[in-house]
Amino acid sequence: MTRHFLKLSDLSPDELGHVIARAIALKAQKAALPRPFVGKTLAMIFTKNSTRTRVSFEAGMAKLGGHALFLHGDAMQLGRNEPIADTAKVLSRMVDAIMIRNDSQADQETLAANASVPVINGLSNHHHPCQLLADLQTWIEHRGPVAGKVAAWIGDGNNVCHSWIEAAKMLGFTLRIACPKGFEPSSELIAWAGSAVELMRGAAFAANGADIVITDTWTSMGQEKEEARRIAAFAPFTVNAELMARAKPDAIFQHCLPAHRGEEVTAEIIDGPQSVVWDEAENRLWGQMALMEFLLQ
Repeated sequence: MTRHFLKLSDLSPDELGHVIARAIALKAQKAALPRPFVGKTLAMIFTKNSTRTRVSFEAGMAKLGGHALFLHGDAMQLGRNEPIADTAKVLSRMVDAIMIRNDSQADQETLAANASVPVINGLSNHHHPCQLLADLQTWIEHRGPVAGKVAAWIGDGNNVCHSWIEAAKMLGFTLRIACPKGFEPSSELIAWAGSAVELMRGAAFAANGADIVITDTWTSMGQEKEEARRIAAFAPFTVNAELMARAKPDAIFQHCLPAHRGEEVTAEIIDGPQSVVWDEAENRLWGQMALMEFLLQ
């Protein structure tokens, strides 16, 4: 059966643990990596700009012996002159896996429903599961097992937040979410996660005693017209030294990047000793390599 990865919970908790462990192992043997993908091709569909997603998938495929094709949405028939279902069927006959980064989780589901090869969510409006592979790997590398710990998400209840919600439920840690009114994550996901998630209004309450503090940009791609309103609403949710001081003394800071210093996080924090954002960015590579091994083998 073809397996897809459109959201983190498309893996079981045990499978998620396996992929993270394999990512750590691949990173440790980077000088002598296996090459199981010789002769295999990954189609990478982008309708949204990218740095980390494109480079990590393309480099990861090359390191494992395969090849990646960059397909820009504007240069394809995807969803315009050709139904998404038809694109899925055509690509499935030519490549071994498809990664898509776009605005629509629904379109990704249509693509996967009609593809006979694995489809991977490189980001959608609702989930960013590949980011969580990197985030969880980084947390485990720095602080060990995450079960029973507390993570504080400060800011927008966006796609990355949704994937953190799934992670908390699957791996047994508590996720405290602090966001302004009107920017809450999916109520359906909150209900699904149950006691694994606590929704709060105040950033200070969320950060108290946390093992990790996470944030993201306040204005994502496609939301530029909302920037002024968002900056005003999120002003009390900046991750600064005062907020980090409320977390545990050995708490780490994560941000999926790109970051806007002086908005969602101060330079003192993101460039300081508690920040693990550069390890986090690198781990996009190793997590996705492990994921592709899992899906293709």
